[in-house]
Order: sequence, then C-alpha cells, then structure tokens
Amino acid sequence: EHEKLTDEKRTRIAESHRFNSFAPERDGNKIKWYVDGQDYFYAVSVALEKAKETIYIEDWWLSPELFLRRPPYYNQEWRLDQVLKRRAEAGVKIYVVVYKEVAQALSCNSAHTKHALHALCPEGTPGHGNITVMRHPDHNVFENAGDMTFYWAHHEKFIVIDYEMAFIGGLDLCFGRWDSRQHPLADVHPAGVQNEMFPGQDFNNNRILDFQSVDDWKSNELSKADYGRMPWHDVAMCLIGDCVYDIAEHFVLRWNFVKRDKYKRSEGFDWLTMTGREGENEDLVAVQRPKHPVGQYIHHPLSPLENRSWSHEQQGTVHAQVVRSSCDWSSGILTEHSIQNAYCEVIRNADHFVYIENQFFITATGEEQSPIHNTIGRAIVDACVRAGKEGRKFRVIIVIPAVPGFAGDLRDDAAMGTRAIMDYQYKSIHRGPHSIFEQIKSQGVDPKQHVFIFNLRSYDRLNKTPAMIEQEEKSGVKYQDVQRAEAEEIMGEGIHSTTDGQPTLGDTISEDERERLSDQKRRFEAQRGAVGDSSSMDSIAHTAMLNGGKVSETRWDGDLEEEKENFVQEELYIHGKLLIVDDRIVICGSSNINDRSQMGLHDSELSIVMEDYDLMDSAMDGQPFKAGRHAATLRRLLWREHLGLLPAQPLDASKDPNAQPVDVCPNDVMEGPEYEFVADPLSDQVWDMWTGNATNNTQVFRHLFRADPDDNIKTWDDYEAFLPRHNKFKQGHLHDPFMPAEEVRQKLDQIKGHLVWMPLDFLCDAPMAEKGLQVNAYTE
Repeated sequence: EHEKLTDEKRTRIAESHRFNSFAPERDGNKIKWYVDGQDYFYAVSVALEKAKETIYIEDWWLSPELFLRRPPYYNQEWRLDQVLKRRAEAGVKIYVVVYKEVAQALSCNSAHTKHALHALCPEGTPGHGNITVMRHPDHNVFENAGDMTFYWAHHEKFIVIDYEMAFIGGLDLCFGRWDSRQHPLADVHPAGVQNEMFPGQDFNNNRILDFQSVDDWKSNELSKADYGRMPWHDVAMCLIGDCVYDIAEHFVLRWNFVKRDKYKRSEGFDWLTMTGREGENEDLVAVQRPKHPVGQYIHHPLSPLENRSWSHEQQGTVHAQVVRSSCDWSSGILTEHSIQNAYCEVIRNADHFVYIENQFFITATGEEQSPIHNTIGRAIVDACVRAGKEGRKFRVIIVIPAVPGFAGDLRDDAAMGTRAIMDYQYKSIHRGPHSIFEQIKSQGVDPKQHVFIFNLRSYDRLNKTPAMIEQEEKSGVKYQDVQRAEAEEIMGEGIHSTTDGQPTLGDTISEDERERLSDQKRRFEAQRGAVGDSSSMDSIAHTAMLNGGKVSETRWDGDLEEEKENFVQEELYIHGKLLIVDDRIVICGSSNINDRSQMGLHDSELSIVMEDYDLMDSAMDGQPFKAGRHAATLRRLLWREHLGLLPAQPLDASKDPNAQPVDVCPNDVMEGPEYEFVADPLSDQVWDMWTGNATNNTQVFRHLFRADPDDNIKTWDDYEAFLPRHNKFKQGHLHDPFMPAEEVRQKLDQIKGHLVWMPLDFLCDAPMAEKGLQVNAYTE
C-alpha cells in the first residue's frame, strides 16, 4: 500500500514535467563538453582532487588501476585508486555503485573493483570506512526468484562531487576508454617502455581479443609489437547548477534501493537521506525506516545545500533537464523512459539537421518490427517526410561503429551475437519495408537526400624498428615481456585479488616472479646502447590531422620494405551517446539507441537534455542563424576532428582549457579558419568535404588493408574472396605484401581525418543472423 502511494506520487511529479521525467527543467546551468578520454579523465582528476565532503560514482565498469593522466609511468599518483585513497584519507566519504555483471557474458570484474577499493584504507589506517562500494543486481535465481535480470545492466556513467559539480556522459572510469583526438593505435616505444600510454589491459582491441581476466590487469595477451589497439571516441559533460541536484537524487534513490534490495542487514551500508527529500517525501528516494534498522541514516549534503553557489544564483546559460531509463528491477520505481521521450520529441521537431553519434542504432518505425519497440526511427521518418514535403534541405547524419566491438572474425560462430546486432541495425536503417529508408520512400520522399550513415576508422604505424628487433635478439627478451614487466611495476603496487576474491595488501605475485620480470626488463634496456637510438616516431596517427605532415615524409629507421609490416588500421569505436539538433539542443549521457537503453524496462541509463540560451551568430544553409553556443561549439569541434581539421593533441593536458572542470574555465572552441569553415552545418562546401573525405578514406582503407565490413562483401563467398581466411596476414595489417613501400606511404598521405562510409550493402545477399535467434541478450 505504501509503495503504491509512493508510485502515485512519483507519477504525478513526472506528469508535471516535460518528457515525463522525474526531474524538472532547470535554468542557469553552466555546462562544459569533453570530446575523447584524455580531456575528460584529466578534468575528472582535477575535480576529484578538490572534493571536500562526498563523491558519488555510478559506473557500468570501474577499473581502480585506470590512469587519469598519461603517460602512466610519470603520473602514478593519478591512478584512480590512488586519487580516491587520498580523498578518503582526507575525510571525504566516497560512495560507488557498479553493475554486477553476469560472469559468463562480460569481462568487467566488479568483485575486483569492490575488493580493491575497499582495501585501499585498511582498518587502523586513515580513511578506513570512507569508501563504500555496492554491486547490483544479484544473479542468484534461487535466492531472488523475482530478480531475473540476467541480461539487463546498470549502464549509467556519472560522478557527483560535493553536490557542487557533476560529470555525465558515455565514459566509464575503466580500461580501454582513454584516448586523444588523433586516436593512436600504436604503443611500442624503442626509446623506453616507460613512455607507454596504455599499460596492461588498458591496451585493448576487442575485435582481436576481448579483455582477459581483468582482476589481473597487468596481463595483456595482445602483443603491442604485433597489433594496434582499438581506438575509442566518446563524449561527456561537466556541469554546475540545479541539475547537479537531480543527478544526485538519482544516485541516492539507487543507493537506497540497493541497500533495501541487497544490503538491508549489512552494518557497513548506511541509508542516505537528502535535503529536499525529507519527511513525507523521503520515500521518493527509497528511504525506509524498519523497526530495527541496520546501518545509520546519513543526511546529504553534509553541509547545508544553501552553501552551494548554484543554490542562490544562476551559474550559466544552459537550460537543462536530466532524463533517465529506470524501472522496478533497477531502481524500485515504475518504468520511466524519459530518454526515449526526449529523443523522439527533439528529433521530430528538428528543422535543419539531426546529428547522432551512438554505439548502436537499433530502432523501429512502428509496431511491425517486433522484438524492437523503441520508436526513435519513427521520429526520424516523420522529420524527413515533413522536410521533403516542404522542400527543405534537411539531413540526418548518423555516426556509428562499423562493427559492434566484440572479439572475433565476423564469419566465426562466436560472432553470431555481433552479426545479430548488425542485422537489426541494417533492418532499422534500410532493409525491409518497415526500415527508415523504406518508410520515408513510401511517402514519396527520397531517403537518400536526407539520411546518411558513417563510420570512423584510424591508421598508425607500430614503431617496431630493426634496432628494437635486434635488442630483442641480443637480450633474449621479447618486447611483450617488457610491456608486462612495466605493467607490473606501475600497476602492481597495492592490490592484487587472490583466487578466493578476497583482497590482499601487497602483491600475490611471488618475489621470484617479480625479480624475473624486472630482470628481463633490465636485460632488454641494457642492450639499447648496443643497438643505437631510434629516430622514428612511436605513432604517426597525427598525420591524419591538421598540420600533421605526411606519412611519406616521416622517418623510419631501416628498410621501407620492412616498415610495411608495421602499418595497421582499425575501426575507431564510437561509444558516445550524443544527439545534436539544429545547433540548439544536445542530449548526452549513457543511453544507446536500442531497446536495452531506451525502453526503461531494461538497462538503467542517465542522460541530460541541454539548450543554451546564450545565442551566437552563425549560419544555416547560407542564411544568418542564431545558434546555441553549447551545441554549436560542440558540433564544430566534433566535425573538425572527424574531418582532420584539428591538430593532434599533445600529451600534457595541464595547459589545455578543455581538460579542466567547468569551474576552472569554459571550453576553448579553438577559433580559426577551420572553426569558421564548419560553422554552417548545411553548407555545400562542408558537405562536399565530409562526403569527399569519407569516400576517399573508404577507398584507401579498402585498397591497402581490405578493411571489413565493406560494400563489396554481399555474400559469404564475397567475404572469402575479399578477405581470405588464412593466417598469412595479421588482422588489421596491409593486405598486399608486394605493394611497393612508397605507394603505401603515398596512399596513406591521402587519408584525412577518420570518416568512412557505413557499408550499407554488407552481406545484403546473405543471411546475417540465424533464423529464430533469441535476440534479447544482444539487441534489446
């Protein structure tokens, strides 16, 4: 009865808000954007270090050994666990909720996360008890008969610091996410392994080999001397303002729900109460008061809310609203899908363009595409048909990964799930009568004038020089062993989980093993003098960027014919969950475009809808246009990155305004001719460059690497002809070993930025997914 009254109360509140969200629209937020992990993680490190009272972290996966600043060897105090340890020792209370994965299905080890963080401040030391980690849900069917959440995940990625500031977006605090805008694939350093950027399992390529046992985060079965990593593109926000309260409220609701669901009888987990949700309203954040409560009731924020600058004056100009996907299993509430409501309404009302970056694109245009039910596809159809009938220039530009990132060759049985996702994506876009393309066409409008889909791809050169090979031979030590020794040195301090999952301080690796590893590293380094220094660059990813020079003019120590073996390419994995409409409105958060993220019943998600009331003079299809500063500057930066109209990022982010939290400085929009060039999102010159780069880049990657998927692969036989299944060539390397070295270099000179076309004809004449495959696990 009590729960029913609470449900009714929540429903009344949501019905009074736009998009039926639990949170109201809020004026005056100050919001800053971050593109890619280097800037975001640096800003997070600065903000965490300044925390005074409380830190809330909610993640799908959290890696305690993540380095927030790079190179790791020179920034060991900026490893995430070390930052949190310092704050806990200073008295800051840290609350973490991570998704408890199904062990067989995913490789994020939340038990390791929990034990490693809890062991940072042992009993009797400063900070003991200040870090509390919850894992949810439990997958024990026998204990929790009602909790059949095998497939669904807590997918939110956000941080709240002192009720003063919040971070929200697509980036978990975990391995594989740190990257810079030039997106390097190479991490081989002949001049010294201490220059490594991606230690241990932070160097990853899901297409070749998924993360291994991540509690043993030093291990990396993928040799950097033989393969490139999978680069990672992402977007996130940092904000100060009233919306911080709403993000905190979502966390407190989740915390108390998990306390009730799983830790009701655990002393170590307190109930959280919060200002504004007290007395008769504390049920809104799931506070319960049993006769004999276990654990205390702790009131947040710890100092009065009125002390927050945003509580009595507007901090910025962004009108924003927090939206979520949440329901009974994830938060103990009736189903809320305000993210889907927001996406549909904002897209349907678009007048000029819709720009989407997302990890997935699985959506329906109506009732006929069961088991897919989210209707973002219908909103896209409606917007395109309206524009077509009114004769308006209108574009929907979608940027998604070529292959959803799971290990293996797409022809393997193990890739069945990946193929199922791809099959549903193609059915969402253009295959079948209910697809977006066919639905637009059925109303007399040409979809090819309006909807365009792209992927991103990156190349690099592994700096495996003749001198380094000689160094391996003379020392009798492989570079892969040296990279392991380095990871052990900088990641092996502090915590190792033992086999029973209990933490041990110090290390479980034997003294002999440590000595052996460090001896190998010494032997390898000792031979450097004997083979001479390397003058070739450790990465050439910058050559695809503005003023990055040419591949054909970069130095290589040795024979150019040998250099050919070291060129690599890989899809640039798009992980951000971003929508920009008309240079006015932005939606950013954790929510993919699929049923898992959008329906509310499945994965739990948190996103934010933003519209900047600070308007700037811009252009739209050649006409003067008032654009929202936040939306327009973010879009311009993203487009410049994809077009190769931004310079590569230096490693030292300390002087970069875009790598600071929002309270330090606003975004640097990097003004200049390139900034002005992309100002008008509908300009013919921009579109010609966008499609021209995509066409040219696609052709070069096909010619040099036979990058798959590709439009020339229409059947399984085509696949074999295009990319034979033999072990002669390593995945991601040059396809033709007999192509002259100079020709390879000159072809690579032609690649600008990272845009390539999505191959819409891939396997169009072959069955992609098994008939009757139960797709929920993969696609919902």
